Amino acid sequence: MKNRTIIIVFAPIIIFSMFLMGCKEDTAYKELLKDPELFQSAMKKLTDVIVYDIFSPPVASRVYMYPSVASYAIIQKAYPDKYHVLEGQLNDFSTIPEPTDENIDFHLASFHAFTVVGKQLIFSEQRITDFQNQTYEKLQNDGLPDNVLKASKEYGDKVAEHILKWAKGDLYDQTRTYSKYTIQEEDKFWKPTPPDYMDGIEPHWDKIRTLVLKSSNQFPPIPPLEFDLTKGSEFQIQLMEVYEKGQGTDAESKEIASFWDCNPYVSHHRGHAMFATKKITPGGHWIGITEIATRKTNATFDETVNAYTNVSISLFDAFISCWNEKWRSLVVRPETLINQYIDEEWVPLLQTPPFPEYTSGHSVISRAAAVSLTNIFGDNFNFIDTSELEFGLPNREFKSFIHASEEAAISRLYGGIHYMMAIDEGVKQGEKVGEYIVDNLQTSKVK
Repeated sequence: MKNRTIIIVFAPIIIFSMFLMGCKEDTAYKELLKDPELFQSAMKKLTDVIVYDIFSPPVASRVYMYPSVASYAIIQKAYPDKYHVLEGQLNDFSTIPEPTDENIDFHLASFHAFTVVGKQLIFSEQRITDFQNQTYEKLQNDGLPDNVLKASKEYGDKVAEHILKWAKGDLYDQTRTYSKYTIQEEDKFWKPTPPDYMDGIEPHWDKIRTLVLKSSNQFPPIPPLEFDLTKGSEFQIQLMEVYEKGQGTDAESKEIASFWDCNPYVSHHRGHAMFATKKITPGGHWIGITEIATRKTNATFDETVNAYTNVSISLFDAFISCWNEKWRSLVVRPETLINQYIDEEWVPLLQTPPFPEYTSGHSVISRAAAVSLTNIFGDNFNFIDTSELEFGLPNREFKSFIHASEEAAISRLYGGIHYMMAIDEGVKQGEKVGEYIVDNLQTSKVK
């Protein structure tokens, strides 16, 4: 009888202990969903597909931006006291659907919306689908309940649909049907360049809807130097500077040029054979720097999403601003004039990309991104840039984001693809774009 009494007394304690253990096991998955590496993996997968599908730099900026905005819009719901909503801040952006299911995990929904939107903007959709399935299977193996996965995916789908409907209004689809650029014969105008003489990329990109900027021509640079090949003219002096420095003057300048090349499609010709090298775009490089900064600061999931969103928005508007000037001024590339008037055998260190010269795209978007990152992480943010490591290039160290953007800009002279006027004025243009976005886009409520 005594033994039976002991069992009755301790049985509730045993049952309660088992209940607590069950609760711990049931909620352990939540910490996995808060891990910023979940979102980092999604961004890296998107970058890999962008490289694989060979998107041009402006189009790649669009592929980065819409998924990031989708992810941010959802994560803001989880942290309303920490982040501002985007409606009223981004052009034509309206309130996303409200969550109605208590089983929604906002981190997972944010991840799902990112991948769903991204999948609709690329060609190799199956690569994203496989990544989604593998991720969800792993999470379920780690304890993610079916009802949480289902609710989170359903909400992510709703927000993704909302974002994609908004994206439809940016004129991207319409510009796919617009006419190509018609080559003008005068020497001062841009011409397709060796080795492939490709048509100009995105001559109508300035028609794409901006996000924070009021218009594509809000920050026009000063006019380019007057075309003049007379010896001693300002234009001729800058052309000769490219001729003298555009194949790299030493090992350091060559390394700098190669590190910031960021040409998504470099063709190689060997006799009758041709093959291509695929790499990240200039915007992709700054997405990589954002990855480095968020990891170095041990940013949380939401802070990571916030950083990528701000940078991707800055890149997107910067490309539109730059492309407005490129296809307005139509400045001829140095390679064209050097081959025609100075040295027909001369080849720049970097392959000249297929669009007009002024202003330098890398100079514009790098400074805009650097301003955005500086606003988030501060001045004098020392970091080692490993973005190009997987493409066979060594790491480089920078004392700040601005320092990195300055090196990205001058790399275009060392690579032989830009005059100094395009570099200097491109930096100024990017600075204006970046500062305007920082002043007019408020995401974090906490500084």
